[in-house]
Amino acid sequence: MKSPNTETGIGLPMRDNGITMDEIIELYMRDVDRTLLRENLKLTPTERIEKLMAMQRFVEEVQRAGREAREKRPETVVAQ
Repeated sequence: MKSPNTETGIGLPMRDNGITMDEIIELYMRDVDRTLLRENLKLTPTERIEKLMAMQRFVEEVQRAGREAREKRPETVVAQ
């Protein structure tokens, strides 16, 4: 890495390709939905954990349904 970026005043180092860490972070941040972050921050820690647990239950149910569907699916015969 090169010396810190003095243009931004933050002092984050530049990558070997000349792109600063600030520029990399900015590229990632443009795809972050800040409204979801704000909504989640309005929740209490307990509410966030409950939401996470509900999502985990949903994932487990989808996985279970997928396993059952694969088990019920007739075996396919491979032509030779």
